[in-house]
Amino acid sequence: MCFSVIATLLAFALPAFGYAQSLPSDQVPLEYVRTANPKMHSSVYADGGSGVLGKRSSAGVLGVDSIPNWSSYFYKPAADGSQYTWQYTMVGNSPFDKSVDEDDSRDRDNPGGKTTTIEGPVIPVNIDLRNYDGSPRFVNGVRLYLDATHLVAPVLSSPVFSNTTYSSSERPTQFADAVQRAEFFHQASDDWHTTLEPHARKSRTIVLIRGTYSFALYADGKVAYVIVDESTFSGKLFPATPTDTSTPIAAAEHAGDIHTKDISTFLFNNVFLSNGPGCCVLGFHSYDAEPGTAENGWKEKRYVLNYSSWVSPGLFEDPTFADVVALSHEMSELFNDPFLKNATPWYLAPNHNCQNHLETADGIEGLLNAQYSVSLNNRLWHPQNEALLQWFAGVTPSSAIDHAYSYPNTTVLTSAPIPMLPNCVVPPPAP
Repeated sequence: MCFSVIATLLAFALPAFGYAQSLPSDQVPLEYVRTANPKMHSSVYADGGSGVLGKRSSAGVLGVDSIPNWSSYFYKPAADGSQYTWQYTMVGNSPFDKSVDEDDSRDRDNPGGKTTTIEGPVIPVNIDLRNYDGSPRFVNGVRLYLDATHLVAPVLSSPVFSNTTYSSSERPTQFADAVQRAEFFHQASDDWHTTLEPHARKSRTIVLIRGTYSFALYADGKVAYVIVDESTFSGKLFPATPTDTSTPIAAAEHAGDIHTKDISTFLFNNVFLSNGPGCCVLGFHSYDAEPGTAENGWKEKRYVLNYSSWVSPGLFEDPTFADVVALSHEMSELFNDPFLKNATPWYLAPNHNCQNHLETADGIEGLLNAQYSVSLNNRLWHPQNEALLQWFAGVTPSSAIDHAYSYPNTTVLTSAPIPMLPNCVVPPPAP
């Protein structure tokens, strides 16, 4: 997840490529992102111990009008002794049988849960690059415009929305569901699933004024990718007020293209974000909060969504960092933390990512085996492997499928992380 908004002007630290001085100052060489590091956005010391997952769940978050969700917890002492029980909320219906007592070991004999189907509208968002005066921009006679509408069909045929085979499910299913089933493989029934019913929706367009973006061109002069200041991008995507209809999210809400019961995907074509020098952020999951009405009992409206960029092959150094890598990353994280509230003990991941939130993909991105190849619908796809709940909770041995800490590739993470003090300070040795 990348949810922070940095209120700064666009400022890129460009590598020393020797391109012609006649090029526009905001045009970067095609190779600029090739070697980038892309991302998808206490007093008494305790040894951390082995975490324990709770076996009970509660209904969804109260007072909100949003997607189906359920809550549970795990027990894991923080390294500084400040917290022991960690609550989390996930998408769908609970995998637990409510008749099973928390301390009852019979959970394997009393599997629970049921299938949840959630509408999954996909809204392609085109990028229209303009001059300082707002007029359409051309370079060497070619209009600077990035279309995303042609990507909807391949995305709908990808593992994110189409079914394929995974070891965590008796029947073919979607990627995020397969990961979630792996986490609760020994508690859930065979028919416990959380799946998306995708629908292509009307395309929307974001207009960017020169000075808020940089861009790269292919040899034929067409736009290869755009890098946008993150603060500018967020302001262009989210509504400014409840009555705003000018942004893609606002327009889709007011047109009825997305609803509070949906998980909406705003799909971009090689649109990357910068929140400072360098590049790139390729996606985030979030929700747009709007005021309730008398019709919904004055519940806060939460439109759960993700921004995800399609990644064309060859742009980045890792050949597997392509197609739906960002979308799979964000969708799995969204399933595991739809409202951005699932705190965890501090952890330092193998990729040196330091966090304290249940972001299932952040600790794996960038590793050599970060992606998982899936052959589906006559194409090879590259969704990202995900860390499982047991990894964050420090359950040892893991209670997930095959005692795994990551999935679908169970060899990416082989042990729970070492407990850390806040901001990943290494705790002192136990006395």
